[in-house]
Amino acid sequence: MQKTSARLLSLLSLLQARRDWPGALLAERLAISPRTLRRDIDRLRELGYPVVAFKGPDGGYRLDAGTQLPPLLFDDEQAVALAVALRTATTTGAGIEDGAARALTTLRQVMPTRLRHRIDALQVTAVERSAPRPQSQADSGVLMALSAAVHAREVLRFDYASPRAAQAGDDAEVPPRRVQPHHLVTHGGRWYLVAWDLDRDDWRVFRADRITPRTPTGPRFTPRELPGEDVAAFVTGRFRGSGHSPDWPCLGEVVLRLPASAVLPHAPAGTVEELGPDRCRLTLGSWSWPALAAAVGVFDSDIEVIGPPALKDAFARLAHRYARAAGQKAVADAERDGVA
Repeated sequence: MQKTSARLLSLLSLLQARRDWPGALLAERLAISPRTLRRDIDRLRELGYPVVAFKGPDGGYRLDAGTQLPPLLFDDEQAVALAVALRTATTTGAGIEDGAARALTTLRQVMPTRLRHRIDALQVTAVERSAPRPQSQADSGVLMALSAAVHAREVLRFDYASPRAAQAGDDAEVPPRRVQPHHLVTHGGRWYLVAWDLDRDDWRVFRADRITPRTPTGPRFTPRELPGEDVAAFVTGRFRGSGHSPDWPCLGEVVLRLPASAVLPHAPAGTVEELGPDRCRLTLGSWSWPALAAAVGVFDSDIEVIGPPALKDAFARLAHRYARAAGQKAVADAERDGVA
């Protein structure tokens, strides 16, 4: 018979392997008597493991959820999967980097050498697209609250920090948003909530780092059908400016007299290629040519349009329109320069 300590570890491993264990089967697997099994169960309970007994023809035991997380046992495959997940946690934008690093250190210390070599061989470098600008992260508690509302299918109320209101210094109280939460997703290193906005009667995508949930949640609801039935395609389409089209209808290319590091943070949906210390090539898409020209115009830089011709025409139309908005003298100057 195994020593008591080794037998307890074997018993714990079996209890973790399946939900319910008939007592007779557990005793048979451990080659012990039912009385010894009961004593071992009591020892596990004393160590903090919430083992509960269930009645019935095949009465037995179950490892249940408790008030604290007890030490767990993992097989080789589970341990490696957990280590890989912790290693890549820094790319999620969920604000759990410090906890993930400490958990990985704890796990690595007790890993067998053969497994430690496998995870040490995995080196992950997280490349932030917006390195020159600190990227806000969602609070892990907020993510858990949003996930719980999605799972429970309960109406969610929350305050939403509008960047426009903050820039304008608007301190007016804004009523909380009321939504039916549908999915919690990640995109470009940020977390977003896909939800049906009850007040606007339409689908919306909210940044999780701007959400402050209110309690309690509202009544349960029957989920609506998401357009296209594919949340990944839906979210990607929303960021592209279209809820359905898989590709940009208008795609253009320009050269800006700015370093790539200054352009990249403000063009998350585009491709930025460094051409020199003060020049870069920007490839960007939009739902129309004027919209694309306007998006490029936000950069305080000289612009060289590579193509297509439709983008050049859009710049000319916008130049005339903006000159008219600026006044007649600006229109005359634009006409003299040949842009009207």
